[in-house]
Amino acid sequence: MIFEHRTYTVHHGRMEDYLERYERQALPIQLRHLGRLLGFFVSEIGPLNQVVHIWVYDSLADRERRRAAMEADPAWDAFKRGNRGTFAAQEVKVMVGARFNPDHV
Repeated sequence: MIFEHRTYTVHHGRMEDYLERYERQALPIQLRHLGRLLGFFVSEIGPLNQVVHIWVYDSLADRERRRAAMEADPAWDAFKRGNRGTFAAQEVKVMVGARFNPDHV
């Protein structure tokens, strides 16, 4: 099992617009293609204007297959076009659980 940890820094003043657009347009597409969302978080203390989402995949091959299907979806392309200029920075990490990581995630 692998975990994709995505951190996006949203330009100041654009968070509410982004969250509304993401929930309405992007989330349904991602849930259809990517499957298992472990969590979606907004920073409260520390670096501000950040969102983090964590997705769970069976393997890197599973991730690649699912993301390729999403990238081929015209609705995803439309979301990306409308989302241009929203982020100041993006960071993606692919992580594996430690040997004692709970199995229930």
